[in-house]
Amino acid sequence: MDLVLNVADYYVFTPYVYPASWPEDGALRQIISLLVVTNLGAAVLYLGLGAISYYFIFDHNLMKHPHFLENQVQREIKYALTSLPWISLPTVALFFAEVRGYSKLYDNVDESPLGWPGLFLSMISFLFFTDMCIYWIHRFLHHKLIYKSFHKPHHIWKIPTPFASHAFHPVDGFLQGLPYHIYPFFFPLHKVLYLVLYVFVNIWTISIHDGDYRVPSSLTAVVNGSAHHTDHHLFFDYNYGQYFTLWDRLGGSYRHPSALMGNGPHDLIRKLQAEGKLRSDRVKGQGNGHVQKEVTCKEE
Repeated sequence: MDLVLNVADYYVFTPYVYPASWPEDGALRQIISLLVVTNLGAAVLYLGLGAISYYFIFDHNLMKHPHFLENQVQREIKYALTSLPWISLPTVALFFAEVRGYSKLYDNVDESPLGWPGLFLSMISFLFFTDMCIYWIHRFLHHKLIYKSFHKPHHIWKIPTPFASHAFHPVDGFLQGLPYHIYPFFFPLHKVLYLVLYVFVNIWTISIHDGDYRVPSSLTAVVNGSAHHTDHHLFFDYNYGQYFTLWDRLGGSYRHPSALMGNGPHDLIRKLQAEGKLRSDRVKGQGNGHVQKEVTCKEE
């Protein structure tokens, strides 16, 4: 984060956010900078990547599904932009610790214990470490004593759009993002690679909410894609993983995507249209008893 901070500080923040007379390594100056960078960066990544996915990847036909809410896209965006500033507060504390040198982040490849191969290994370990942590955090958030207070708002979106990707309760959003921030405090990681992975994480989070179920058949059993995560939103206690299906299989929570078995959201929409129960131009449907039986959710 200090790389971003230095660029922002040099080109933007001084003297517009704080006077140039403040010492560059001053705690207050760094905290203010981190607050601005974190909030602005999160909003830009969310809105920018979300918009690209929504307009170019997301299948808008899904908006005809009976579980798609009225004004859902606007509600997703509003909820996310309301939560992100609160999520940033504890996140900035972790970024501040990084900037002050308490992490194992390094600047040059020759500082890596394993050199260039270490970059590849750290990328792989980052993905597996965060996937494992998020799986257990996600399952914890589904516990009956925790769920209603923190995670239920994200499950309002039974048929999510890319903008649902960050529409979390602040506590939920911070906890599920925590593994990304604590990794460099335990394992060596190149600073530039960390930034690349951070952007990748945001892209992936959006992609599993984009309704695009196309995954190579050879990877379906391994990669936790949008089809898997859609079933998590619909059926509640399956497919908690982030990137892979490994921990869902080990934890007994794996569900093969219904969309890949001809029983997914698109299939229900086509069925209802064929039966004349859903007009082709309908954007927001009202589920009847038949529909509710077809799309069940243990949460309810």
